Amino acid sequence: MDKSPDVPDRAQELITITDFKITSADTDMEARLRPGALFNYLAHSAYLSADNLGFGYKHLKEHNLFWVLSRLEVRINRPLMWNEVVEIETWPKDIEGILYIRDFIGRDSNGKVVVNAGSSWLAIDSEKKRPKRKESFKSDIFDQLKDKQALSESPGKLPDIQEGDVSHVRSTYFDIDLNKHVTSSRYIDWMMDTFPPEFHRKNYPKRLSVNYVKETMPETDIEILKKMENQTDYYFMGRQSESLKTSFKGRIKF
Repeated sequence: MDKSPDVPDRAQELITITDFKITSADTDMEARLRPGALFNYLAHSAYLSADNLGFGYKHLKEHNLFWVLSRLEVRINRPLMWNEVVEIETWPKDIEGILYIRDFIGRDSNGKVVVNAGSSWLAIDSEKKRPKRKESFKSDIFDQLKDKQALSESPGKLPDIQEGDVSHVRSTYFDIDLNKHVTSSRYIDWMMDTFPPEFHRKNYPKRLSVNYVKETMPETDIEILKKMENQTDYYFMGRQSESLKTSFKGRIKF
């Protein structure tokens, strides 16, 4: 693993750097990396980092906990293309209340930054389904890199939407992850799928935000509202059709 140039040697072990080669399975019709696939790269690098630092999936499971993504903010400087290699650098950045903050930087093969991202995570009690602070996490893991920032602020709260264009999806078996709810990247796919192919051919996201509000279980009908603020900025809210409880909120700026 290469060293991050802006971090002292004592903190280098807190940084995980992973290379991903973009395959055709992760691209759209224009050979650009799909935003949902980009998220999967970010998530995979986060999982590797957590495992390396002793608070990954298996460690939390021993304590009846699991990680849930609460908020995500991604800034994309240009589309990554088929056969490119992207280097994802990630690190635990801070703790804000019950939220664990993690940042990401994506670089192309020339070392140019093409992606900046921030995320907020919750450690959830698997029985009570409530957030829980894990006091056994080493505090020095979360306070050494506060000044290393991919984004200057943590992902924020998105607004509710009361009206907009309506579309519907139903969660199916292959939307579900190890925690037996809809995996985080599928919400991004659902938002992207509200646009027709011709729109996607001419546009690519520059900014993407998601708030994960309530888990979505298998075979759940979701009503997605989409509101256009202007020709390039769209807000979303996904509600469970039966209960009308909000599952997620999102924003995509093209």
